[in-house]
Amino acid sequence: MTPGTDNIVGLIVEAARAYPERIALRAEDAELTWAQLADAVGRAAAGLRERGLAPGDRFALAVPNGIDFAVGYFAALAADLVAAPLNPGYSGEELAALVTASGAGLVLAPADVAGVPHVAGYRELLGEAAGEIAPERGGEDLAVLLHTSGTSGRPRGVMLSHRAMLANVEQLAALDPAPMTGEDVVLLALPLSHAYGLGPGLHAVARHGATGVLVPRFDPAATLELVESAAVTCVLGVPAMYQAWVAQPGFAEKTRAVRLAVCGAAGLPPSVRERIMAAGPTVAEGYGLTEAGPVVTSALASPATVAGSVGRPLPGVELRLMGADDLPLEPADFEADENASPGTDPGEIVVRGPNLFSGYWPDGSGGPDPDGWWRTGDIGYLDADGELFLVDRLAELIEVSGFHVYPREVEAVLCEHPGVAEAAVVGVPDERTGRAVLAYVVPRGELTEAELRAYCDRALVAFKRPVRLVFVAHLPHSATGKVRKSDLVEDV
Repeated sequence: MTPGTDNIVGLIVEAARAYPERIALRAEDAELTWAQLADAVGRAAAGLRERGLAPGDRFALAVPNGIDFAVGYFAALAADLVAAPLNPGYSGEELAALVTASGAGLVLAPADVAGVPHVAGYRELLGEAAGEIAPERGGEDLAVLLHTSGTSGRPRGVMLSHRAMLANVEQLAALDPAPMTGEDVVLLALPLSHAYGLGPGLHAVARHGATGVLVPRFDPAATLELVESAAVTCVLGVPAMYQAWVAQPGFAEKTRAVRLAVCGAAGLPPSVRERIMAAGPTVAEGYGLTEAGPVVTSALASPATVAGSVGRPLPGVELRLMGADDLPLEPADFEADENASPGTDPGEIVVRGPNLFSGYWPDGSGGPDPDGWWRTGDIGYLDADGELFLVDRLAELIEVSGFHVYPREVEAVLCEHPGVAEAAVVGVPDERTGRAVLAYVVPRGELTEAELRAYCDRALVAFKRPVRLVFVAHLPHSATGKVRKSDLVEDV
């Protein structure tokens, strides 16, 4: 095969050929052109082979966003290995468990956190001679082993092939207009150990030969200064990032070069969205999952932005909703009469496309069915125009006396109170109703429980009201800002 044509590292090869002198990546005080990046990747890949790693072996990466990650990641793919990015913020015990589960024979990490051979940086792998980028693996071969955020349990290894990751890059590029071009300067502040930062971020930057600005740790003030000084034009973020930015002095002036602000992982509060758009950038919300490589829908796929929607499926992605009877919901189910709004019958989101994963590590279980469809476990509804609206995770649905309570809905109501900074809702056992609603609340100012309870009594029907309000200083979050509800433990 032509070197790298169906291997993710082919993105680097092509960018180096087309734009050799263009800056590929900037990270703090370092930067590499596309030609320099390709050279470093080839030499590091040769170094990985010299260490005795065989095709298909796993190479774990536990370093923050930076040149070390980028070179190590692409070098692993060029050496026919499986890249296993890990969150560097995990404890040594957590990292050791994931490294052991993946069977990684070598780890890129600043210290020997996992008790296996490691290198502190990609420079330790570089040989004197240039290495040829000519991988033999690609297509359906396993390329990346990513771990889910573990918001509702222990992380699971998601097996993503070269085919899946490259398909999602091309699906995004097929949007009209494409969200990214070679002229863009893209902020890569989302962790590259997560599918959102890796696929629509690093892979897309390589696909278009754009310039990526790597941020190892998100600090609102410092990162906003970087957006201005680097003349960033495209940002991929999560609600927590944008919320922190709009509260910074001079937000509008410092983002004047930004043309597109993409938001995923959770819903963007309307007030934050309005402030971003007032500053000039287009805001595009979307929906995705690690198992989908990761993007499924985007507002950029819609003819016009619809408030509250996460857009329409990308080109090449099919989406349907399944009802409680395990039958697809037909479009007629979403036709509204004068007294109802579209989507009064939510269903589980089921997707199909070449971007889907190959199952969970290590045996490939839980992947798409024989017809290629995969059940996401998310609940949503479609409006009459085909716009997708998210409701909640199926696993987080709370049944109170037979009534369905979606935590996301209760959280949204709580967060509308000016005294609530953040909220998370979970279900707890209840002798009378079977399950009941428990809310964890991060207060803002002098909010009292009595005041918030009175507000809930006015804003929520009885079965949706929290039986208990627990005030906390902060909520635990995953690397992309999702609340880790599995870490919320309260005896009731």
